[in-house]
This record gives sequence, structure tokens and C-alpha cells, in this order.
Amino acid sequence: MENSSESNWQRSGSSRGLNSSAVLNRYSRRIPNDQDSEKAVLGHSNRGGTYFREGDGAVIRSVESKDVSLRQWLDSTDRVVNVLDCLHIFMQIVEIVRLAHSQGFVVQNVRPSCFVLSSFNRVSFIESVSCSGSGSDSCNDESNNQTAEFRGQNQPEVNSNLRKSSENNWLQSGSLYLEGSNVEQAEQKKNPFPMKKVLQMESNWYTSPEEAAGAPSSCACDVYRLGVLLFELYCTSSSAEEKNATMSSLRHRVFPPQFLLKWPKEAVFCLCLLHPEPDSRPKINEVLHSEFLSEPRDNLIEREAVLELKEKIQEQELLLDFLSTLQQRKQESADILRRTVSFISSDIQEVTKLQASISGKQGLNSINDDSASSGSRKRIRNAEISNSLEPEHQENAIYKSPRLMKNFKKLESAYFSTRRRAFKTSVKPLTKNAPMSSDGKGSIVLTEKSSANNFPPIKRLSEGKQTGWIDSFLDGLSKYLSFKNLEVKASLNQGDLLNSSNLVCSLGFDRDGEFFATAGVNKKIKVFEYDSILDENRDIHYPVVEMSSRSKLSSISWNNYIKGQIASSNFEGVVQIWDVTRNQAYRELKEHERRVWSVDFSWSNPTLVASGSDDCSVKLWNINQAILLLHLVDGTSVGTIRTKANVCCVQFPSDSGNTLAFGSADHRVYYYDLRNPSVPLSTLIGHNKTVSYVKFVDSSTLLSSSTDNTLKLWDLSESTAKVIDCPVQTFTGHMNLKNFVGLSVCDGYIATGSETNEVVVYHKAFPMPALSYKFNMTDPISGDEVSDSDQFISSVCWRTQSSTLVAANSMGNIKLLEMV
Repeated sequence: MENSSESNWQRSGSSRGLNSSAVLNRYSRRIPNDQDSEKAVLGHSNRGGTYFREGDGAVIRSVESKDVSLRQWLDSTDRVVNVLDCLHIFMQIVEIVRLAHSQGFVVQNVRPSCFVLSSFNRVSFIESVSCSGSGSDSCNDESNNQTAEFRGQNQPEVNSNLRKSSENNWLQSGSLYLEGSNVEQAEQKKNPFPMKKVLQMESNWYTSPEEAAGAPSSCACDVYRLGVLLFELYCTSSSAEEKNATMSSLRHRVFPPQFLLKWPKEAVFCLCLLHPEPDSRPKINEVLHSEFLSEPRDNLIEREAVLELKEKIQEQELLLDFLSTLQQRKQESADILRRTVSFISSDIQEVTKLQASISGKQGLNSINDDSASSGSRKRIRNAEISNSLEPEHQENAIYKSPRLMKNFKKLESAYFSTRRRAFKTSVKPLTKNAPMSSDGKGSIVLTEKSSANNFPPIKRLSEGKQTGWIDSFLDGLSKYLSFKNLEVKASLNQGDLLNSSNLVCSLGFDRDGEFFATAGVNKKIKVFEYDSILDENRDIHYPVVEMSSRSKLSSISWNNYIKGQIASSNFEGVVQIWDVTRNQAYRELKEHERRVWSVDFSWSNPTLVASGSDDCSVKLWNINQAILLLHLVDGTSVGTIRTKANVCCVQFPSDSGNTLAFGSADHRVYYYDLRNPSVPLSTLIGHNKTVSYVKFVDSSTLLSSSTDNTLKLWDLSESTAKVIDCPVQTFTGHMNLKNFVGLSVCDGYIATGSETNEVVVYHKAFPMPALSYKFNMTDPISGDEVSDSDQFISSVCWRTQSSTLVAANSMGNIKLLEMV
């Protein structure tokens, strides 16, 4: 034990041997007596600090939020001296000091700032103690105290540092643990006792004469500090100046006259504890058994019993409050669950009726086709239909789809989200985002991750008569489960030995899906014929057209009206218009000052092109401004939209040439009416990183992709607000943190790349992936396919009106994939 204590001291350094975060609790819930000293033992924490234990139970606790510093309690301006309160507090501190001394420790910080009081005047010690290292059971032999051994010869300087450390510890921990201990707030309120100032003076008030002379701390010094504390308990002051003057006089054992008149017994006992000679002061056991503390012991025992009873009552009340709150919350959850179950039950009835109606029509058609059918056959057919609607059939159908069960929670969330949108559309009088009241009135409030929150009563639902949600949800569910895999139909390896990088930056099909083009950092646009690529008799596939650019290419876009026309953008900031039939560029558009990331032809106006650049602008070009045949002539833009950040993508909707959307490096998507390009129609906020792609799903629905690992679906028709910050759907399941990985939309299916070298397919109705395919590389030795995690998918594109898509990765490998 002795060696352990010493090693702990040496490890702790200036913290005086104990972990200052430890809190020494009430050493007894009753008034200490002679037998208590036999129960105290010294223990060691597994953090290297030391703490006291009483019997078999730990006496260390965390400071509660309602506890208050003894220093603040003493300096409270409305404090009235209560004899029993003061004796109770003093007795507990004396017992703490006695317990430490009995184990060979000097409690150097017997100061009010190192103790806290509970609401029942329980005292807790929040500072560390210093180890004497003597290993003795008491501190009776002051000459054998080895505290100086750990102090060294520079004792005054060390003591000063320790005192400062103590003050700093209190100041730092006060804001965390104690209510109302913030120094700055106290000063702002002009407290008569500014905490910071008082703490600075407190160290001097509680320094014994021998410590001030440079002697090491001893048990007698703790007794001296007890005398100072006892004086503070009984002597009140109205100002910091009066307090400082009184405490300064105390160092010379001079008491205020009113103190001597009002508290004569206490004054005599203080004089005894404050004796200038350490050897003349009583030992800690003598203090504990003195007449001053022995006389009121019976009253204190009775007071302790009352406090214990109050604490038990408070604890029972706390437990009762907890159980009541728990019951209330569970009841609310049960109410929500009952409403949700009723809501689902009404939907089941609705779907069952619809299914029976459809099946009835089918049966009626069969009967008309077969005039010989009898009434018994009708009954048999109706029975079969009825059996098909049994819950067992429905359950079996669900469990037959592992993909559906794996994503059941997300499908559940999508169902409630669909129902919420349908309800909002059909029930107009409801206030948007109104909270649910006790009578069930209010709107449905759902989050993307929740299954269901608050649903209105079934009566209100029946008033809406909404059935449109069935078609939309069923269509999404059907399409989500329609395909099981992505199958490779053909592969192309377009690696160029003359180029160190073969990254394909952009892919695109022409308007009829007969040709697709690739472009990338190899500065070439290659056009392939789709049907010839699928020809299994050909081992090597060559492009039907190959066109070279002066710079690395970032994006291409086919003209949806003029079949052989492609627009491209490059790293030099030039937009080029290519004639595929003539195998050359016939127009260059040079106004961008930096790299152009994206280019797009308008669907409704085939002469209009948009481009987005690192120069924080979107430019609009009319390719028919001048008659250009075979000569390269610089074009002039017909409009410019300036932004505050780099533009990474631009996109026209398919049904209008008057609107445009683009994504920016400021994490936002902007939707503009080109007839008024000064301000955006809407700003879409929700991504956390750069928006790399935007695609129109339809005229009022926009999809965005970002390097925050998400895709977001936005409804542009619902909101007329300038800012839309609530996407309809957020898709997660792919990885995209730093690269352009491609994005394409077709018939509700969304294809995107992943930095795991995978193609991921979503359906717009559900937030989780429906299909995925991983690009593997062929091992040149074994010929087996192995994963290449260093590569990523760089571009994807759906073939129009089909279940086929083309995808390329950063190695230049291209695959035609089909959903099967």
C-alpha cells in the first residue's frame, strides 16, 4: 500500500497525487462516531489515482447539477447563520480530514472552493489530496511526515503552483458541474463577492503561518485551515472589501467584536485551532472529540435522521416521476401505433376491394367468352378468387422475395411517405406541418427515416377518398421487383497504349439509340454502333467514327433533333459542335475562362446549347447564329448566368426550352426560367458537398447527385417558394466522395456509378438500390476476374426506352448492361 501510494503520487505530479476529477462523497450518512474510524480503508482506482472507501462501499460520486460550491454558499448575501447547519457542515469536513490523516494523507485543500453542498447540506470534496508517503495510520508524528520529500527544496514555488492549479481546477470545473458558478456571469451581475477575486484571496487566507514561512504542509496545517473555515461559517460579511479585511485580521487571531459577542464558544475554539505554533494545535481526533463538537452531537444525529428521511422521500418522488413520464411516453407510442394500425387496416380494405373488383371484371369477361358456363362454375371461380386473397397467400408472396424482406423497413418508410403525399394532396384544409392534437386533428408529420408518426382518424381519411397512392406505390413496387440482376451483354476495352489515362468522362446515346459516343481524357470522341457491339461473332469492336480534340474532354451531348450532331466541352473552356457524318468539329464556342464541366442540348429548341464552367457561369449558345459550313468560327453566347461558385452540371428539361437547372460547388441546385435569368425560380438546398449532376426525371421532378454519397429527388411543382430544402426522396447505397461517377434516368430507373467500381440502379420510388453490378478486372496470369477497388465508375447512360445501359470506368473499360 505504501509503495502504491508513492508511485501514484509520482505519476500524478502537480495534481498532488489524486485524480482531481474524483469526488469524495459523504463519508457517512450519520454523525461520525468512534467506530467509524475502523471502517475507513484506503483504495486505489484503476486510473492510478487514490480514493477513500468506507467499509465495502465506494464514497465517490459525481457532483449533481443542484449542488453548490461551499464558497458560493458562504458568500451568499442572504445567508443567515444557522448553528445546526454550520455544525453539520463543519462536522462532515472534520470527518473528511480525519479519514485522510488516519491513512497518512494531508488534505492540503481544506478550503470552501474545494467542497460542494447538496440540497440537504451534504458535503462533497471535489479536489485531490496530497500523499505524505509515510504509510502511517495517523499524522501524530509530524516529524515523520514525508510530504516534504515529494515537494523538494523549492517548496514555496511548488505550493504557489499547486494553489494556482487548485484555483484553475475549480474555475474550469465549476461551469461543468456547479449551477451558477460561471465567473463571467457573476461579474456581469456585479456580485458583491466576485468569484474570481475571492478565489485569488482564498489561497492566502487558508495558508498556515508555517507554510507562509516556507515549511512543508502537515496535518497541523489542515487543522489551522479548519479553524479558518469554522470562522467563515459563523462570520458573515456584506462586501468583498469587508470580507478581505476581516480575513486579513484573522491571520493575527483578531476577531470582529460582534463575532466575539455573538459566538463566544466558537471564537474560543477558533483560537485553539488557529494557534501560531503547530505543536500547540489539537490533533484531528482531539478536534472531533472536543467538547465543542460533542455537546450538540445528539441534535446533529436527530437532524441527520430527518435529512435521511427527506432524501428517501425525494428519491421516491424521483422514481415516481420517472415511471410516470415513462408511462406517458409509452402511452403516446401506443396511441400512435393504434392509429397507424387502423390506418393500414383501412388501406388493406381499400386494396382488397379494388383487387376483388378487378378480379370480378376478369371473371365476368371469362363468363361472356364462355356462354356454356354454369352457375356452379361461377361459384368455383369466385371461390378461387377469394382464396387467392387470403392472408396466407399474401404472406407467402412477400416471403418469396428476399430482396423485399431485406429492405422491408425502407419499403415501409416509402409507403408512409407516399401515403403522406397523397393525403396532403387530397385534404387541402389541413395546415401544413400542423401538430397532431389529442382529438386527431392536424396533418401527418413524417420524416424520411420514420415508419409513421401521427395519423388522423380513419373518418378523416375516408373523407379524402384518395386512391391514387395505390397506383403510384404499386407501380414503384412492381418496377423495383421486376428485375433481379444486371447482365453483361457486351464489353469494350478502349484502353489506348499511347495514353497513360483512359478515363471515360461522358457517355451518350443518339436520339434513336442506334449509336453511342464516348469521350474522356484521351481527347477523343468515339462513336460505336449499338447493334454491331452486340454481335458475338466479332472479337474486336472498332468505332464507326473517331474525332480528336485538342484538349481533354469532360462532357458530350447528342442533339435530339439533328441526328449526327454532338456538343462537347473540354478542359480548356471551349464548347465544340461536331458533325459526326463529316467526322469533324464545325463550330467552336469560346467565352468561358476556365474548364467547362458540362454541356447540354435543349430538347425543345435543338439550336440552343447550355454549358457550365469553373468560371462560375452558365452560358447559353445559339448554334445557328451564323451560317458556318466547314470553317471554324468563334461563336458568341446569347445569355450568361453568373453564380458564386463553380458550375459542375447543366440540364434542360425534355418538354421546355425556357427552363434550366444546374448544380454548383456551393452544394446547391439552381432552377432558372431563362426568360428572367436575373434570379432563380427555385434554389434547392439539401446536399452537403458539391452537386456533380442534375437530371430531369420529368418536367416537374429533378434528380441531383453529389459527392456526399447521396442522390436527391426534388418536386418542382409543389412549392412556389424560392428555396426548397425538403427533397421527395434521398437515395443512399453507393459511394461517391470525390469523383464524377455519372448519372442517368430512364422510365423511373436511376443509374449511377460508385467509387467501389460498381454500377448502382435505383427506382425513383424507393431510397435503396434495386440492382448493382461490379466491374472486375481479369488477372493476366490466371485469367480469373478479380476486384479492383482502386478504380471507379466514371460514366453511365441509359439507352432510350429500354432496360439497357452503357457504363464505363476509370480504366476505360466499357460494358453494355441489361436489367434481367
